[in-house]
Amino acid sequence: MKKIIAFTFCALAGASVMAALPPLTPEQAEAAALTKAKAAYGDRVGAYQLCQAQNRVADRFRVSGAAAPAACVAPPPFVAPVAAAPAAAPAAK
Repeated sequence: MKKIIAFTFCALAGASVMAALPPLTPEQAEAAALTKAKAAYGDRVGAYQLCQAQNRVADRFRVSGAAAPAACVAPPPFVAPVAAAPAAAPAAK
């Protein structure tokens, strides 16, 4: 019973702490976007390398006269995301 009460208390306390996080600063948002873009690019490179490895194995075991495996498409070079331009200030009258 004590474990259930302790778990419930910790869950409620953890939920209230997570709800009180402040919003990201522009620098933090930029860093998060760059990290996300790098991870996505790494996934594309990994998929390309996996495709190449699968094609090598398929070529090794391919029966003569069978169709060749599909060609792999190399990902373009990594380009960092462009930072969003700040909102334009309203014109003074």
